[in-house]
Amino acid sequence: MHEDAPLEDLISSAAQDAGGWLGALPVALVATSSDGMIVRWNHAAQQLLGYAPPQVLGRHISDLLHPGADRSLGRSLWETAATGRGVMGTVTAWHREGHPLELEIWACPVPDRRHGASAVLVFAADAHAARRIRGSSAVWDGLFARSPVGIGVLDTQLRFLQVNPALEAMNGLAESAHVGRRLAEVLPEVNAGEMEAAMRLVLDTGEPVLDRRRVGRTPADPEHDHVWSCSYVRVEDPGGRPIGVIASLLDITSQQRDHTEAEAGRRRLALLSEASSRIGASLDLERTAQELADLAVPHLARAVTVDVLDSLARGNEPGQGLAGGVALRRLGKAPLTGSEVTQVLAPLGRTLIFPSAAPYTQALAARQPFLISHLDEEAVASAARHSAKPAQLLRMGVHSFMMIPLIARDMVLGVATFYRTAPAGPFGSDDVTLAGELAARAAISIDNARLYHHEHETAVVLQRSMLPQHVTPPPGIEIAHRYLPASDINEVGGDWYDVLPLSGGRAALIIGDVMGHGIAAAAVMGRLAATVRALARLDMPPTALLHQLEATLADLSDPMLATFLYVVCDPATGHCTVTRAGHPPPAVAQPDGTVYLVKTPPGVPLGVGGISFTTTDISLPPGSLLVLYTDGLIEARSRDIDERLGELTGLLSAPQQSLDHLCDTLIAHLVPASADDDIALLAARIGTPTHQPPP
Repeated sequence: MHEDAPLEDLISSAAQDAGGWLGALPVALVATSSDGMIVRWNHAAQQLLGYAPPQVLGRHISDLLHPGADRSLGRSLWETAATGRGVMGTVTAWHREGHPLELEIWACPVPDRRHGASAVLVFAADAHAARRIRGSSAVWDGLFARSPVGIGVLDTQLRFLQVNPALEAMNGLAESAHVGRRLAEVLPEVNAGEMEAAMRLVLDTGEPVLDRRRVGRTPADPEHDHVWSCSYVRVEDPGGRPIGVIASLLDITSQQRDHTEAEAGRRRLALLSEASSRIGASLDLERTAQELADLAVPHLARAVTVDVLDSLARGNEPGQGLAGGVALRRLGKAPLTGSEVTQVLAPLGRTLIFPSAAPYTQALAARQPFLISHLDEEAVASAARHSAKPAQLLRMGVHSFMMIPLIARDMVLGVATFYRTAPAGPFGSDDVTLAGELAARAAISIDNARLYHHEHETAVVLQRSMLPQHVTPPPGIEIAHRYLPASDINEVGGDWYDVLPLSGGRAALIIGDVMGHGIAAAAVMGRLAATVRALARLDMPPTALLHQLEATLADLSDPMLATFLYVVCDPATGHCTVTRAGHPPPAVAQPDGTVYLVKTPPGVPLGVGGISFTTTDISLPPGSLLVLYTDGLIEARSRDIDERLGELTGLLSAPQQSLDHLCDTLIAHLVPASADDDIALLAARIGTPTHQPPP
């Protein structure tokens, strides 16, 4: 027996290859001859009982059980095993150091061909270790069978060896359909290649892979995609060699759906928040339409157009009814470049005419979103009768389409159209809702722009109509004047100027500014201008005139304030009387190059009440310039008012020039961009001939 092939090596290798608890449990191998003498004692036996081979070889095996005591039990066990029945049980042996050791043994006869009797082969292991391993195996078996987590055991070739009931239910296939096959063979409609790559990485490195996503459909639910969270751990033998992979799977489809919906909700809120800050801030019709288109690409659609009623784009009222069709002006389009879809669509500024039967007209008339989730030839058939564009878009890959009417204050203002191409999916109800909210914000802004421009134009017309159309100064005074309304992004104010002839060849130079903007300020400006003209013709003293203007403001239902500057000039003597009511001081430029601001009490604006006004007398050399202006000329953001007044006097220090050229120079240098406020400017040369000097 001891001269045959290395049985110990064969047993050890077989145990390791078997894996499981046998490969993890040290097993002593002992062999006896037919007379019970120990003839083989392996290294595991030495580790288990402490005896080296020379100390036990040739001794009877019963000596290891209760040495020095009754050996009948040991002999009885050996004789039972030698007779061919074999023995399996638990015995107590004595360690070399003198303490008892409980062993589990498996003994069986081995025929000895040379002696015609049976030898005995004994396997022994620590009983406590064996029970612990069997307990772990029982835990594993219970977990494997009852766990709600899908568990699969695969060999090093990634073929299924075993799957638990939970994984059978997830995949919709019995264990027999798995065993011996790879994942790609069992479930072709999942990303099997990616999963197997992860498992090979685990086999190669020994590092576990956690939460790798498996996506697809299985026979358990062939109509819907599912998502699984997969984790892979390498299984090793006691020598550290990989013998397979354990895969655990959790179906996280519902959690993934909730997460996706939450992410989509966050994106929608972010987009709506951005829309609130971006769309309509300019009160400009075209810019608002383009902002809607730019915002929706690419977050919501691959391409977007925004069309507004042509009557609205021309500054008119939206109009009534769509029975005869509709004319739309394209004011928004995105992306403007780099998209073959938008290249096919009509350019910005183009007016599009749609008959009453066209989808655009029907969407506007119905005041409801118009959605085609899946665009195909049948879906575009009705629109194809009116235009070849739908068929072209279909060929370019547009697969989903929706139109959202622009409605504000119960008026239809236009329509926003959204296009999608792959890889994005079709528009759904959530997309329609989001597009509707964006369109509603844009529609309100478009209508606000419409109302603002209507009011702005009305105020401009009202203000211009109340400014003096033909200013005729008396002899000896040369004048030039300018009025510059605020830019389109700012409301018109109540600035005005006037020149009135007085008795004795004198003239009144007037400039004022009603605080506030819009039609109300322009209307009050008109009332003040008319009152000043009437009172000045009565040759009323300046302070009395200002008190009468205060009384005019007091008659208004809503309190208003106005700054005012009233200068009475005698061109024959150069004498001027200056009265201020909170207005910027006039500037003087004398022929000798002296330039200064008239020092006179500033007063308070008209409408404050309870204030006495004072006058200041000055004398101007013949040919002096007197410049009156409103605060729009000298006020600027982030600039000191004294610095701006210094710029004004510096410009007046230039050599003598025509008054028209002077007015243009002041505005060009002091207001190079669009004005934030109205500007009124009145320049007069006192005591000079009526002809203009050369520029």
